[in-house]
Amino acid sequence: MTQVQQQSYEKAVELIDAANNEDPNTEEVDGKEVAKEWLYGQRMSDMLAVYLPDADDVAKLAVRAQHIQRWKSPRKDYPMNRKGYHLWRTNLYKFHAETVANLLQQAGYDEAFIERVKLAVAKKSLKTNPDTQIVEDVAALVFLQFYMLDFYKKFSTEYDKEKWIDIIQRTWKKMSPQAHEFALSGKIELPESLVPLIQEALQ
Repeated sequence: MTQVQQQSYEKAVELIDAANNEDPNTEEVDGKEVAKEWLYGQRMSDMLAVYLPDADDVAKLAVRAQHIQRWKSPRKDYPMNRKGYHLWRTNLYKFHAETVANLLQQAGYDEAFIERVKLAVAKKSLKTNPDTQIVEDVAALVFLQFYMLDFYKKFSTEYDKEKWIDIIQRTWKKMSPQAHEFALSGKIELPESLVPLIQEALQ
């Protein structure tokens, strides 16, 4: 990596983190309240570093920015049905992609680089675009380790066992074979209480 590339990368990370640090929602980590989406970005980067230590800067910045300023496009602004959910997701991905593109432009990246990051963050061409697949893999791994248990607790009375198995299977289906192997390798901490449910879903 050249000095110019290094400077652009560091500037981009700084801008992404600053944007996510504006999140009014917080999460407690080691007794300290931190911005929720800033924390998510750190966890995504940390997971990528273990999952694909040789990932390029496109992947590194795409995973860091995957949830960039997500609170600005809340689910409650859309109808609480399947159609509303899909419209929210479509607009959300577009918002994330455009937000990070603007920051990468400020950091000095060219259009070709920015377009690759945009496609990955917008979740375009999953299964055929390697950058998008990396983002999806890392997001799924981070969900399994850090967020699945809280998600389960939140909806445990609303969803039956069949629904939970379906959620796990749909998450698994989006992941690559490499991510499947990594998830079951012991390199991430699956929520112990949910391991039997995960195992049943994957049988």
